[in-house]
Amino acid sequence: MRILLVEDEESIRDALRLNLELEGYEVVSTANGRKALDLIGGQHFDLLLLDVMLPDVDGFTITEQVRLTNTETPILLLTAKDMAQDRVTGLKKGADDYLTKPFNLEELLLRVRKLLQRSQRVKGESLGVFEFGNNKVNFETFEAITFRGEQIILTKKEAMLLKLLVERKNEVVSRNQILQAVWGYDVFPSTRTIDNFILAFRKYFEQDAKSPRFFHSIRGVGYKFAM
Repeated sequence: MRILLVEDEESIRDALRLNLELEGYEVVSTANGRKALDLIGGQHFDLLLLDVMLPDVDGFTITEQVRLTNTETPILLLTAKDMAQDRVTGLKKGADDYLTKPFNLEELLLRVRKLLQRSQRVKGESLGVFEFGNNKVNFETFEAITFRGEQIILTKKEAMLLKLLVERKNEVVSRNQILQAVWGYDVFPSTRTIDNFILAFRKYFEQDAKSPRFFHSIRGVGYKFAM
């Protein structure tokens, strides 16, 4: 699980990063709100842990911007403010949870764990078996039945990429986000590799692969699954 930690107090940021990594999470951290938006736009994260008071762009604004295109990634806000109105504001902007400084570290780790578990459970429930255009895909067994009635077995990477695109249907998913989510942080196949996966999906699931209905390449940006 990849977590973006955005906290401008260095001592808190370092302590949180260390403890989250000890829990087994991969953590990317920054002290700047604008940099956080750049990271969110270019990478995949399973949870956002945001301080409210940040340089350039505050946590409320980051939350609001993220929720314009992404309603699924859990967001946990941290703040030194203890006013009820600030908590309400954060939740209205789209945050899933809110923790006031100073906080108990064990409580924060528990909330992170619960948010991730809930997020993964929702994704799993919604995408056990997925149907589109007379195609059916089972993301648990990697089995698929095409609109032609052919049964195929997807590779693990094919299933991971297809699931990512389906979970973010009608959104453009950048190449960097795909690389982070499917191949991992330190492995970077060529863009052509991803293109080949998309071509395979069109061959499997599109009635007209040359004029695709579902799988679209957005030149210079990434890929989109449309329904």
